[in-house]
Amino acid sequence: MELQHLIVKIPIEGPPGLDPAALVDLFHRWVAGQTVPGVLLVDVAELLHVPDGPGVLAVGYEADFAFDHGRGVWGVLYRRKTLLGGTDAERLSHAFGAAAQAGAWIEAAFPGKVKFSRTEFELIVNDRGIAPNTPEAYAAAAPALEGAVRSLLGHGEFQLARHDQRPRERFGVTIKSARPFALPPAG
Repeated sequence: MELQHLIVKIPIEGPPGLDPAALVDLFHRWVAGQTVPGVLLVDVAELLHVPDGPGVLAVGYEADFAFDHGRGVWGVLYRRKTLLGGTDAERLSHAFGAAAQAGAWIEAAFPGKVKFSRTEFELIVNDRGIAPNTPEAYAAAAPALEGAVRSLLGHGEFQLARHDQRPRERFGVTIKSARPFALPPAG
């Protein structure tokens, strides 16, 4: 199974210390300055009225970024929409790196107001054709996922917890690392 159309979400620690609507202006600056390498950002959407929804989005051609409230948890989210080359590990590393960089930029823009986890993140395959949410697909993907996460974190001290196992839900896992990972500098 080739993992494509990856979504990575890094949750915040504790409640947000800012009004999520404040991200609208920040994301508009990202769009105006085209500050995200490799992504053509085209618009910003504020969907805070949707319960447990996407929150505030920076919409791009290749990928979207969001301050997301899906499943009732605030976090920074990266959603890849176009195909990426490379191995599963390289694609996971790219998606995680993009989410982590966005998290670092958000933390820098709102010092002390929001902090993203350094030990947990979610991975979702946003393509039911590639990864149906079945036990067979999970069994087939688990070795690649474990290898990709091990490569990304640089160690094997983590747990994968499968998300909702109903077939109508997307294939996803939560990764909890025993050791903290770093967000890149906000530069």
